Amino acid sequence: MHYTGATLLTRLLERQGITYLAGIPGGAILPFYDALHDSPLQHILARHEQGAGFIAQGMARVTGRAAVCVATSGPGATNLITAIADARMDSIPLVAITGQVPQTLIGTDAFQEVDTYGLSVPITKHNFLVRSPAELLEVVPLAFQLAESGRPGPVLIDFPKDVQTASIELSDDDLPEPGRRLPTSPCAETSIRALADLLSQAHRPVLYLGGGIIASGAGSAALQLARRLQAPIVSSLNALGAIPTEDPHLLGMLGMHGTRATHFLLDEADVVFAIGARFDDRATGKVAEFCPRATIAHVDIDRAEIGKIKNPFLGLVGDAAEVLTRLHALMSTPVPNDQSALARAAWLAQAQTWRQRYPVRQPPRTTDPLHPTNLCAFLGEVLPADALITTDVGQHQMWVAQCYPFRQPRTFLTSGGLGTMGFGLPAAIGAALAAPERRVVCISGDGSFLMNMQELATLADHNLSVAVVIFNNSQLGLVRQQQELFFRQRYAASYFSTGPDFSAVARAFGIRGYRVDASDKDPLASIAAALARPGPCLIDIAVTDVANVLPMVPPGAANHQTLHNDPAQETAAAFSA
Repeated sequence: MHYTGATLLTRLLERQGITYLAGIPGGAILPFYDALHDSPLQHILARHEQGAGFIAQGMARVTGRAAVCVATSGPGATNLITAIADARMDSIPLVAITGQVPQTLIGTDAFQEVDTYGLSVPITKHNFLVRSPAELLEVVPLAFQLAESGRPGPVLIDFPKDVQTASIELSDDDLPEPGRRLPTSPCAETSIRALADLLSQAHRPVLYLGGGIIASGAGSAALQLARRLQAPIVSSLNALGAIPTEDPHLLGMLGMHGTRATHFLLDEADVVFAIGARFDDRATGKVAEFCPRATIAHVDIDRAEIGKIKNPFLGLVGDAAEVLTRLHALMSTPVPNDQSALARAAWLAQAQTWRQRYPVRQPPRTTDPLHPTNLCAFLGEVLPADALITTDVGQHQMWVAQCYPFRQPRTFLTSGGLGTMGFGLPAAIGAALAAPERRVVCISGDGSFLMNMQELATLADHNLSVAVVIFNNSQLGLVRQQQELFFRQRYAASYFSTGPDFSAVARAFGIRGYRVDASDKDPLASIAAALARPGPCLIDIAVTDVANVLPMVPPGAANHQTLHNDPAQETAAAFSA
């Protein structure tokens, strides 16, 4: 059968099981777009390449499978760079396809030429510059295999225009099998036995969950281990949802905006078992003072993460789900009256006491229903347990992490490592494409939403069940907060002099738009009514412009140096078993 490079790529993507791909055409990628005309692949026309990358991320974060985004050469590829870097930081499987000028023009500063291959080296797991159609037979399945195997991440395929138009004759038998995730090498038995012994002897164990717990689907196994050990659990931002918020073992999020309960817990723990976590600075604070009394065990699928930030007593390289399954098989049933078991029971009780004593402070809903913490809790009440929540980056993101009751894995989609404003709306579009039967809500701030609000047009094109909820305080809230707390209230470039009527903007795009403020007789009822209607909508909520996200650990400080809004300034007494 006769193929061009472009038609062969569409055929290989179809065999890979791809349904949607998001992108924007341009001259260097037009032969591929021409091939899409005769393909069942459904193209999602974004309004900015960064939006296309985040749409693909939304699909990938919901399904756990690699999704595809497309851009042309030059500015198309550079616009995609942020979304690729974001996927790399949060370990999201992504295959990015970029057009490139013909090979004879590479290196000549041709129109819309950049070194996409060179630019993407630091932010991808791997990248390819395809030099002939025949190379696609190996490159495409390998790209998906690399994106999904081990620690997931983005892979880029740079596709010169002359390769897209070049011809090749192939039979169906010549086409490769789809690329699939490779099994992970099993962790050494001796390491798992050592881990079982360490945990069995612990008196004050803590499980510290990172984003790898979501990627491996190991949340249930981690909760089973916590129950067996009577151990409390702390979660990184990207692990929220792995354990239901209401579970008594979960103390909540640790780190810069974690509660004091999690910090007291980690200060007093004698064993910390980190699972799929990378000891990010936003989680650990001043790393030298993180878990000062604890023996650390760390399991991660990426060998490079073991000892990169915090040297563990015991490091295990492997898939979290596989390690936890084998760990359960090796651990003996706890003896109820054993000294370690009695100590752990008292430890869990103490942890739950701290959780109750040091919650995130929320004003009474009756007097301040539109306070952001109350809004997050309210949304958790009116939305179904399987609702998919995306956020942008800023104060609203941290309020959601603190106060929204996540109950299932892969229901919280946020830009964690790179912290990218403009992520929320396009990621919500991707989530809705991947799970059209579920309600999707993008919670954003006015500053973040302005970054990629052009994707309202994409949302309107497809009439997806996405609600955009804007916490509008007319400022870059987290910037303003840090200027207030750490720069002597010397505010610079953090307040917006002009802001649009977002509800009117939504209506201009053909989407239902609402404006809610404190003058409404029952503002929460208005929000609930807007969310109850099917289809896309935008709800612009005027919130206070002086609220801060607290608790907060000052940048560079240790977690125990938390700033909070409790005037008592209580400290935890050292726990003794």
